[in-house]
Amino acid sequence: MALHQTREGAVATITIDRQDALNALDLETQRRLRDELIAARDDDAVRVIVLTGAGERAFSVGADLKRTAHAEHPYAAAWTARDEVAIERGAYVRFMNIDRLEIWKPIIASINGYCLGGGLELALQCDLRVAADTASFALPEVKVGSVAGVCGPLLLRAIPAAAASKMLLTGARIDAAEALRIGLVSDVWPSASLAERTSELAQAVASNAPLSLYATKRLARETETSSRSMLLNMTEMVFGMIKNTADRIEGRNAFAEKRPPRFQGR
Repeated sequence: MALHQTREGAVATITIDRQDALNALDLETQRRLRDELIAARDDDAVRVIVLTGAGERAFSVGADLKRTAHAEHPYAAAWTARDEVAIERGAYVRFMNIDRLEIWKPIIASINGYCLGGGLELALQCDLRVAADTASFALPEVKVGSVAGVCGPLLLRAIPAAAASKMLLTGARIDAAEALRIGLVSDVWPSASLAERTSELAQAVASNAPLSLYATKRLARETETSSRSMLLNMTEMVFGMIKNTADRIEGRNAFAEKRPPRFQGR
């Protein structure tokens, strides 16, 4: 099985499982990943999504170059088409663009081993990145005459520009300690405890009010490049939408009564 999903409470974990290929993403796996993400997005019982790779050797080394067919169409015919057609015409990198799915539920990348190329590009689109102490990271596309085709430049928003530029322009790999130092990941744990610690983090996130979580993520994403005035106006609007929800009232009551809140996503 190239990819599978498991559930623990309100957390859905999607695992890329092509260990013989270091969890490289062929077209079928990319298609299934997209389908599983959509299913988790549309399931009200899911509040948090964890994305990880099977085994200890790799999160993912990106696109499976050995199983990438040559496109018969000019790229312009793919780039201007809707997603399903574009992918068939050779724009397979669009599978990797999970931002297009508009998933407002928090996504956590749990990174074990190699996180390279498209694997790192997937992780960069997640809201939180945590790693095993054996993890390593690179965007090596310049070494093979290519370019990070999905979101390599997002690295410049995730970490300081000097560190991002060095990674992008050299294609060099960094280890987990360096990734933590420059802020590419929020936490580094021993490999043996990665799954357990990720689960604890995911459950902690999932215990919060769902509408607040989704609104916070959407607001953060959609105002990344907004002006200061637009940011403040959008924040006020979202606060107004959340203000009288049942969960906000429940959260305030639970705080006053010194008990855990019982959120329902309403």
